Amino acid sequence: MSAYEFALIVFTSFFTLINPLALMPVFMSMTAGMTHRQRHITALKASVISLAMLLVFAFGGQAIFNFFSISIDSLRIVGGAIFFLVGFDMLQARFSKTRSSGETAEDFSNDIAITPLAIPMIAGPGAITNGIVLMEDATTFGYKMILIGGLALVITISYIVLLSSSRLMRWMGDMGIKVMMRLMGLIVMVIA
Repeated sequence: MSAYEFALIVFTSFFTLINPLALMPVFMSMTAGMTHRQRHITALKASVISLAMLLVFAFGGQAIFNFFSISIDSLRIVGGAIFFLVGFDMLQARFSKTRSSGETAEDFSNDIAITPLAIPMIAGPGAITNGIVLMEDATTFGYKMILIGGLALVITISYIVLLSSSRLMRWMGDMGIKVMMRLMGLIVMVIA
């Protein structure tokens, strides 16, 4: 396989599995009560954490899974359970209630940046498995660099999409966001 073909496979597979456009409504719902700066920081943290996680699993995922006797299916089950809980909270329009009374906005932003945004929404079981499989196919240093570059490009696109969601939030208004939150909650539960 040529380097061009490998790059195309890397980009299209990660773009399809991460699906940056599907992240936007969920991100909008989860960050509705945040300032623009807090949403920006949350999107950046989620992007950096997911890129780091996907690279760790691409380079050492098979060894980690073998050491702990973890299967990809068990990772899918845990990711599905997290999706279901997030979707249920969104459907009940109570996502902000997951924030404890003593928790600061920064702590809440950090929490959702890690779970569920970075893991499992961006760095989900499919993307992790894809990274492991593609690293097996990347037999040369150049192909490994293509894999890293393609993954970084998809994460950057995801970050830009998340940042653009604030414009859409202003356009939709409070009622539109509430409707979107409930609708996306239902969809996230079905995905789970």
